[in-house]
Amino acid sequence: MAAKALVLVDIQNDYFADGRWPVDRMEEAAANAARLLAHARQAGDLVVHVRHEMPSDSAPFFRPGSFGAEIHASVAPAADEKVIAKRRPNSFQGTRLREELEAAGITDVVVCGAMTQMCIDATARAAADFGFAVTVIEDACGAKEQSFAGQTVSAPLVHAAIMAPLAMSYGRVMTTDEHLAATS
Repeated sequence: MAAKALVLVDIQNDYFADGRWPVDRMEEAAANAARLLAHARQAGDLVVHVRHEMPSDSAPFFRPGSFGAEIHASVAPAADEKVIAKRRPNSFQGTRLREELEAAGITDVVVCGAMTQMCIDATARAAADFGFAVTVIEDACGAKEQSFAGQTVSAPLVHAAIMAPLAMSYGRVMTTDEHLAATS
């Protein structure tokens, strides 16, 4: 049987409606992440919370020591769960995430959180590159509208544009209900 870990990426207060950098559908994504968290805890899977902190008091969001940089209450870490701080989109870069997963014998990672087009994409790709079997829970992830070359791309299209290549080459992309049904 595969050793699994749930990796909750940047489900932090600044990404919610009253935060400094609101992400589309973040409340829904967090509610689904909370369901995944409850399931992982019940199954005895390793749970790792990743939190992003910008290294400057002038950062637009995730300022060090701020309420916005704290993990959202809906997925608050239990005392025995790992919390890894990062400063880059890739949750493995400059952190001990890989070492923690390998030390626990983890072969499969389930990834959720925000933002789809940054930290979820970078983390899922890195996990696959390091040899982990990756599952991204798409409805437990939130994206943000983006602009490029004079065009604005809606958050749902940004989300789809990231999930499609992840599903094609990096791992499985599922909904919360699909994942819970497959692992219950």
